[in-house]
Amino acid sequence: MALLVQKYGGTSVGNIERIKSVAEKVKTTREEGHDVVVVLSAMSGETNRMIALAKEITANPSPREMDVLLTTGEQTTIALLSMALHSLGVDAVSMTGDQIRLKTDSCHNKARILDVETKNIKAYLKLGRVVVVAGFQGRSETNDITTLGRGGSDTSAVAIAAALKADECQIYTDVDGVYTTDPRVEPNARRLDSITFEEMLEMASLGAKVLQIRSVEFAGKYNVPLRVLSSFKDGGGTLISYKENKMESPVISGIAFNRDEARLTLSGVPDQPTVAAQILSPIGDANIDVDMIVQNTVGNGKTDFTFTVHREDYQQTKELLEKVCVLLHADHVQGNKEIAKVSVVGVGMWNHPGVAKTMFETLGEEGINIHQIATSEIKISVLVDSKYLELAVRSLHKAFELANDPTEEK
Repeated sequence: MALLVQKYGGTSVGNIERIKSVAEKVKTTREEGHDVVVVLSAMSGETNRMIALAKEITANPSPREMDVLLTTGEQTTIALLSMALHSLGVDAVSMTGDQIRLKTDSCHNKARILDVETKNIKAYLKLGRVVVVAGFQGRSETNDITTLGRGGSDTSAVAIAAALKADECQIYTDVDGVYTTDPRVEPNARRLDSITFEEMLEMASLGAKVLQIRSVEFAGKYNVPLRVLSSFKDGGGTLISYKENKMESPVISGIAFNRDEARLTLSGVPDQPTVAAQILSPIGDANIDVDMIVQNTVGNGKTDFTFTVHREDYQQTKELLEKVCVLLHADHVQGNKEIAKVSVVGVGMWNHPGVAKTMFETLGEEGINIHQIATSEIKISVLVDSKYLELAVRSLHKAFELANDPTEEK
């Protein structure tokens, strides 16, 4: 008998019929002899609906009150699923993030998990109950309701699985696993049976939307095996763990991409120590994530400082940079929102130096110009014009033969 944490996303509980279907899945798992903790998101579209309601009241709603409002979505689904399980003869109990004692910091709308108490959950499991938990939410040290940000239910599930030392955390969603790239862009994309935490972390951070990056970080830190499964069809999904089959691993596991990139350059910055910190400090203080940092010396004691941010943060970042520009007596600020990031990812890259050559030659043959490059041991990322994104993904997927299953006999 195993202890399983199952998380179901918004589309999986999007209406009453789907909630009943989830109840059937949970019942089957329970009948197989497993202890089950279920973590739920709000119904698909519900969070957006509540945000829209708040915006009708005020253009700038209080972050604290937004957390109070948004957590009601998950409370609705946990109560309905518990009722559905009761109707199937399964003893279940619903619990909010506060009731399980999921403790967070005080950063509303983007709270970080500090601790998860397990006493209450274990007590109900010992009684033979299925525990249905509201994802995405917790309670701060100042006794306020908090939320974990978009996709936070994934993080809730992994944190609970880690605290309980669960055998597996199963993420049920509207896709049946992790693919070599987005099948909507490349129809020949192939589902992976397994992938390492390192690869999944890179793919999630580079734009793959299957899992929230924080949930992958959490799972890797506490070595919680993750499995991505479909709520709508049977199958083994994709297992994410530290195990790596080096005998059969391809050089590249997948092609990740992000359409929501923006690039900013502060030109003519004094080439002096601490300048980078002076540029990035106000951006970090604004809680804006920065990526792909490049600094180029241009002569005359000056340098150009370039980095990327999420497109939604572009305008705010540009305004902050313009203030820094005046402070540092730099030349000017430039920006570009019409770019995208494309990355090849794979632990197999460690011992295969020809990956960069293949990537750059492939993009060059398609006439795709590269604006910026970033590398790590298991990824190469490039910035390209947004209009070339899909062409870049398809051509790289073909060049690295990702449609072929390396475990099949040739």
